[in-house]
Amino acid sequence: MRFNLRMLQSLKNSHQIRRETVLMKTFIAPEMMTHVAMCTHKNPHAVMVLSDCTDLIKTEMARYREIDVEYADAKDLLGSLRNSPDKSIDVLLLDTICDDSAVFAHVNRILKEDALMVCRHPNLDDVAENTKLMQILGNYFKIIMPYYNGVGETLLLCSKEYHPTADVILQRTDLLEGQQFYNCDVHIGVFAMPQYVRKNYLGIIRN
Repeated sequence: MRFNLRMLQSLKNSHQIRRETVLMKTFIAPEMMTHVAMCTHKNPHAVMVLSDCTDLIKTEMARYREIDVEYADAKDLLGSLRNSPDKSIDVLLLDTICDDSAVFAHVNRILKEDALMVCRHPNLDDVAENTKLMQILGNYFKIIMPYYNGVGETLLLCSKEYHPTADVILQRTDLLEGQQFYNCDVHIGVFAMPQYVRKNYLGIIRN
């Protein structure tokens, strides 16, 4: 009987952990994709979000005033990008993994001279795939830095002008309301990388 009770308690605890993990991912990942980008750019007005699940990002974008946000499907990236005017976007959120150079040529076309992008990418342990991706991005961005998204994954911040820690808009981070994870300290801390990552990506990561 004791053994069965322990098993039941263990199963209950495991279920609780899984449920809490799902809930954490529900709000943490979209917060980290949205606010790191929006609080790095000096004055974002035009935003494009390429995602197959935009509802949670819409919740985070609603915390900003006087911005125009365009949402498009990530299943057809080239189709979503082709109709956008040249140099029209301040911030692009690419909520999918892509290593298509044609896609990033279009991304560069629609981004303004001081724009930035946050995108998903392969796990940092996959040095070959990330090196390939970062070399493509290096044709267009002078800053390319991975950061932790709070749920065991990393994102890439790629910027033509603004540095995500040196140029973070602290007043904007302080004025945000309603978020559950992101704040100015988190913003800066998530860019800290362990030494083996620094060594593996020496000359590839641009910071």
